[in-house]
Amino acid sequence: MNEHKKPSDYSSFLAQTLDKNATAVYQLVNATQNYLTGLSKYAGDFMIPYLISTSYFKKVEDEKLSQTSPLDSLAAYLKLLDFNLNIFNRGFFGGLASINGYAQFEMGSFISAVYNTFLNMEGEDLYTFAERQARLMDLVVNIYPQAIQAIEPEYGFHFERGEHKLVAETDHFYLYRISPTDKTVKIKKSGKPVIIIPPYVLGANILGFLPGENRSYAHCFANRGIPTYIRILKDIATTEALQVMTGENDARDTRLFCETVKQNHGKPVTLNGYCQGGFSALCNLLSGELDGLVDAFITCVAPMDGTRSKGLANFLKTLPRRFNDLTYGTKTLPNGNRVADGKLMGWVYKLKSIESESPISAFYRDLMMFARQGKKNIQISKTAQGLNFWLNNERFDLPLEITKLSFASYNVPISGDGTLPVKLFDKKLNLKRLKEMAIPWLICYGEGDDLVEKETALAPLDYIEAEVTPFPKGHVAMATSWSDPKSACALHTRFGDGNWRGPVRFQLDLDRSSSKSRSQKGPAKTKGKRSNG
Repeated sequence: MNEHKKPSDYSSFLAQTLDKNATAVYQLVNATQNYLTGLSKYAGDFMIPYLISTSYFKKVEDEKLSQTSPLDSLAAYLKLLDFNLNIFNRGFFGGLASINGYAQFEMGSFISAVYNTFLNMEGEDLYTFAERQARLMDLVVNIYPQAIQAIEPEYGFHFERGEHKLVAETDHFYLYRISPTDKTVKIKKSGKPVIIIPPYVLGANILGFLPGENRSYAHCFANRGIPTYIRILKDIATTEALQVMTGENDARDTRLFCETVKQNHGKPVTLNGYCQGGFSALCNLLSGELDGLVDAFITCVAPMDGTRSKGLANFLKTLPRRFNDLTYGTKTLPNGNRVADGKLMGWVYKLKSIESESPISAFYRDLMMFARQGKKNIQISKTAQGLNFWLNNERFDLPLEITKLSFASYNVPISGDGTLPVKLFDKKLNLKRLKEMAIPWLICYGEGDDLVEKETALAPLDYIEAEVTPFPKGHVAMATSWSDPKSACALHTRFGDGNWRGPVRFQLDLDRSSSKSRSQKGPAKTKGKRSNG
């Protein structure tokens, strides 16, 4: 137990204590200023999409009000009020829970600081406690945002540097070949190639997270000698052809890229879609456009039947039917073309999880990230920097016709016979066609994913067989945590109780099987199977 100090001069002790307490008050004032500044910034970041949405709302409602009976409009607005009050309550009490959680975390230190100060005991006193709070607030409000922006040179692919070769181009996309970060690795010319299809709204750079830290989904393939290609969306703000692109354009462009890659390597392609890119790739496969070009399929955290989502689909169901309409999130560009507002799409996901994504909850989440590290040597991890750079800077507008495909998948379920709720080339898209094509399919999902839940990703298993690999953590963990080759669930390994295969391991095994079959009997088809994941 700490013992009381015995100062020889009690007047000097009293003067020192008062001086320290005065300084502590100054530190608390400083902390309070940063606290209010931080909350204002977090609130501003949250409210900007809201203000954008109100302008879209007014424009659409100006038209609908004249076309709808007053009673119907009143009923819809009352339901919308109830919807908004529900969101407010969830956000308010979620924020209170965050404040309470931080207060409980620091309360013990505060009480100890009071005892240590007035009883002149060893340990953190009020001055040190106040100084630490001021330092934490400065970290969250000033230093952390600067660190997030500073990670930009290390984050993503940076195709402008010329490290990755541009292989093909259409009016809508670029196709790049990914170079290994491991300079001792050479890409196998005769290896089985893979084309990665990133999501539209979240962008491609999350799949090239931190290459210099060996944490990049795409480089996991390339660093194993696999011919690795990635489809990159052009700038929608300056590319008119992309602004009006359809699902059929997507399929035709993907076909061209697959033809190019197959010709380069003499082998059919493995198509690998991540998130929304997985659903898009599935539609392309089922349309018949890729017949003879793709012989294997990988999807990662891809929403195959959004109606099974416990989060987003239920959120959309609670929205009054009148307002569950893409026109409320549609932006009209200066040239007259209409696109889906990417920032608004991202904001909808925040509303879905408002308990943890409200400004207050987000602020205290970042504050707790630093507070948990202790009282000294607080570090800002590159993972946190990279993830927040992605969240802050990479939300892209979408072609309206592409958005309609995803919107339909979250409002209309896959039919009983396996037919998707969308069409391409005026054809029905049925999952059972993959079985007829004998294409092996690996479905990877995140066990903690609250954006694309397990039920949403594994919906195709009700109609056809596929191999399943569950990954711990959430939506982008495969691209961030498990892309590290030294991690517990590294993508090139088998792992877990089910001896599950990561996507890179799946691709390596396909290549090995293909090479062996060619040397013995010629190409052989591989039948996919479902694991117990």
